[in-house]
Amino acid sequence: MEFISEKLNDYIKNHSTKESDLLKELSRETKLKILNPRMLSGSYQGRILSIISKLTKPKYILEIGTYTGYSSLCLAEGMKNDGELHTIDENEELYDFQRKYFNKSSYRDKIFQHLGNALELIESINKKFDLIFLDADKENYTKYLELLVNKLNTNGILVTDNVLWSGKVTMPISDEDLSTQEIDKFNKLLNQRSDMETIILPIRDGISVSRKK
Repeated sequence: MEFISEKLNDYIKNHSTKESDLLKELSRETKLKILNPRMLSGSYQGRILSIISKLTKPKYILEIGTYTGYSSLCLAEGMKNDGELHTIDENEELYDFQRKYFNKSSYRDKIFQHLGNALELIESINKKFDLIFLDADKENYTKYLELLVNKLNTNGILVTDNVLWSGKVTMPISDEDLSTQEIDKFNKLLNQRSDMETIILPIRDGISVSRKK
């Protein structure tokens, strides 16, 4: 579902900072070789992640859902020189692909891959984070919420992808549509938290930006 016209969307992209050559290469190879390339963050969303990271200047970043590493590299752009980015994904077939592009970047020694179930691995990373990006299995979004808020520093930022879910959150939700049910519940729970403030942006499939008070 497109929230703005294609013409306006093109104008926005044409008047926004472009992705790096490395990100272009990663994007191109993902589309040629990897299943479900729609999962790629893409240049415009990637620039949004980059700007959020540069504004917050995080020392420690956590990402849930690596896919091919595009968003990881965008988030790393604003990281402090002595910072670390920890990214979790359960698809072991993508591990070497991710590492190849991480090693081509200037963040090669600062990005740490974790392979497995994020719900089980989050607590094992002995860090509190300044910036967290959630873009993983939608049916577990509410399970991630408490875990991730507890991992955030005060004034830390939680960015969550796919919170509008092609507009399905505004429509009658069937009992079988567990992903939409979960995303809608996540949005409501996050908005009700007294320790967080949240804004939803109608970008691509919806992105929420939340600050821990």
